[in-house]
Amino acid sequence: MNRRNILIGAGAVVVLLIGYFVVRGDKNSESASIMATVKEGQFRIDIETTGELEAKNSVKIQGPQSLRNFQIWQVTIQNIINEGTVVKKGDWVATLDRSEFQNKFAAKQIELDKANSKFNQTQLDTTLILRQSRDELINLKYAVEETGIVLEQSKFEPPATIKQAEINMDKAKRAYEQAVENYKIKKNQNIEKMREVNAELRKVQSEFEGMTKVLEAFNVMAPEDGMVIYEKGWDGKPIKAGSQIQMWEPTVATLPDLTTMMSKTYVNEVDVRKVKVGQQVEVGLDAYPDKKLTGAVMRVANVGEQRPNSDAKVFEVAVEISGTDATLRPSMTTSNKIIASVLDSVLYVPLESLHSQFDSITYVFKKDGINTVKQEVIIGETNANDAVILGGLKKDDRVFLSVPAKLEDQEIELLPQLNGKRGKKDKEEAPADVKIVSNPSK
Repeated sequence: MNRRNILIGAGAVVVLLIGYFVVRGDKNSESASIMATVKEGQFRIDIETTGELEAKNSVKIQGPQSLRNFQIWQVTIQNIINEGTVVKKGDWVATLDRSEFQNKFAAKQIELDKANSKFNQTQLDTTLILRQSRDELINLKYAVEETGIVLEQSKFEPPATIKQAEINMDKAKRAYEQAVENYKIKKNQNIEKMREVNAELRKVQSEFEGMTKVLEAFNVMAPEDGMVIYEKGWDGKPIKAGSQIQMWEPTVATLPDLTTMMSKTYVNEVDVRKVKVGQQVEVGLDAYPDKKLTGAVMRVANVGEQRPNSDAKVFEVAVEISGTDATLRPSMTTSNKIIASVLDSVLYVPLESLHSQFDSITYVFKKDGINTVKQEVIIGETNANDAVILGGLKKDDRVFLSVPAKLEDQEIELLPQLNGKRGKKDKEEAPADVKIVSNPSK
């Protein structure tokens, strides 16, 4: 009998121990889930982007700007100074390939030689023609004088002889007068010829001198003092020796004004509606993690674009950095937090605590005493980490950041205000695991 009582007592102890460890295991499992508290306070809606520093103002270092006049549309960079080099005004920056232009320059030089030769030949011809005309005038003038002497001497001759002398005198005068008129015409003709060839020569000379200056511009010099920063190509990568520059934008490099810097970043098309000029921005630098800068949005692009290796449409946003910092350099990577808006005295929870069902109901797992409730909530604005709660929770409520074990299929307790808005059909079609209650806090 005693042995039987001992066995019964031992069995009861085992049952109690098993029950204790099962309950303890459930509690430990629940307590192992990470929880968060509903907070109340200021809620900041910010947009995080990555950008790149560049100077707000800079001087362009450009190659020849008139090559399009010679049907040259692109030029290759043969050699270029190292990026980041500090140069003085007039220092060498780059050398461009002039081979294509050199052929056109040589052809223009031949054209200039021909124009010079034509000018000299016309000048010699004019001199010779006018000299011959002047000699002819002199001879005709002598002929007039000779016929005058003959006429004077013939006054004692027979009338027929006198008449003949008078006719010869008239012929000589008329020939001389015609020669004078012809000389004037020839002189004017040759003056116009000289003007024509001279104008053509000056035109070719001007073109040749212009091409000489263009040829000199293939050695690119710094227009001002500063630090050389390479221009970026169509693919967003800095140009280098061997790269080609286009003649509608012949910029090789820039000399940035480092006193005023800006971060050029891109915001996706979903968030760009939140970005406005003048919004404050917190700026961090990858190169100096401990350095914190501030700035403001100065420009938002009106037209989106598609960046290389990306299918998403983005809009360029320029952020001007406040103040001056000597450590800032162009092309440094920045992390930007654009503060779109700030809400005061609102409830908010981590995004990880929110779950959705049927694309229309958002809920959380809320701790309610010793129980866990699958509670519907209304959310407002969100940022990268948290969401504003408009209904369903109150300050200091505790919610799970993950789905507690064995509660995935628990019924959702809907908010009463939504219950009132749901029609009969909505209630009939509500999922089986959704329970409409009048007081979700109980």
